[in-house]
Amino acid sequence: MARIAAGIGASHVPSVGQAFDRGKQETPEWKPLFDAYRPVQSWLADDIKPDVAIIVYNDHACDFSFDKYPTFAVGAADSYAIADEGFGIRPLPPVRGNAELSWHLCRHLIYEEEFDITVCQKMAVEHGLLVPMNLCFDHRPDWNIEVVPIQVNVLQHPLPTAARCFKLGQALRRAIEAYPKDLNVVVIGTGGMSHQLHGERFGYMNARWDEWFLDTIETDPAALCGMTHHELMKSAGAEAVELIMWLTMRGALTPAVRCQHRHYYAPMTTGMGLITLQDQIQ
Repeated sequence: MARIAAGIGASHVPSVGQAFDRGKQETPEWKPLFDAYRPVQSWLADDIKPDVAIIVYNDHACDFSFDKYPTFAVGAADSYAIADEGFGIRPLPPVRGNAELSWHLCRHLIYEEEFDITVCQKMAVEHGLLVPMNLCFDHRPDWNIEVVPIQVNVLQHPLPTAARCFKLGQALRRAIEAYPKDLNVVVIGTGGMSHQLHGERFGYMNARWDEWFLDTIETDPAALCGMTHHELMKSAGAEAVELIMWLTMRGALTPAVRCQHRHYYAPMTTGMGLITLQDQIQ
């Protein structure tokens, strides 16, 4: 039986990918961020040993367009191309998929859980997925992990609610546990933290609120599920609504979890958060 071995919440700012590609990991402004992931990389490689990463992310109108933007989309392919976000295609190998697991998850989510999932047999992935991949896993000469991408609409209203994303995580856990093959799965929720990149509040960031969110997603996720989009965006900036994707990760874990590692860094106009969680029953 497949099992969820861990959950990770991680920010996915596109400049992290550019810094990675240009070898800026040791520069003063980037070193605190990249150093924070070194224990996570060791923990994943030595303790968790995941076979598959389910990465919950949003496409920033790169592979999807606003005239056809699904609420929830699941990749069901053996490989995912690297998208060009306007900077040229990054020097990364295609992301390895697990189509068999993907199809199982899609069937279970649609038939058993009544989630309306868009099934994508071809997807190109961008920084929403690739930045956490760079920070957590090795890609030389190829990625050392298989991936199931789950894309969530946090761009074009109407958006799914925080509670709906949490319920997706709960359904995802049941789907994973119904998979007969022996697999260790890590679920990664991406996005945020506080930031706003347009309008009168351009550059808004709320580090105190971000720290509260990190506390609360560990100990009281129900409090976060009750937040409306407006409440979340008012407290943390419009683009912080991406944090509902962290709740899909949290929903996939048991109510009682333990935090293995946590970090927060705010070198720019975006709060960069990281938290790793495991079920207490393990």
